[in-house]
Amino acid sequence: MAQRGNQSFEKRQREADRQDRAREKDARRQERRDAEDEGVDADEGALMAEYGRLAEQHDNGEIGEERFVA
Repeated sequence: MAQRGNQSFEKRQREADRQDRAREKDARRQERRDAEDEGVDADEGALMAEYGRLAEQHDNGEIGEERFVA
C-alpha cells in the first residue's frame, strides 16, 4: 500500500513539473510575441498584408508573374 501511495505522489509530482514547464514555455512564447509586436511598424504590417494577398492571388492564378514580381 505504501508503494502505491509513493507512485501516486510521483505521478502528481511529474504532472506538476510538466505543468510548470508548460507555463514557462508559454511565458517565453508570450515574451517573443510581445517583442515582435513592438518591433513591427504599422506600415510594415500593411505591406505584409498586401504581400500575403498578392501571393494568394498569384497562387490561385488570378495575377500573372509580372504583376506579382512588380
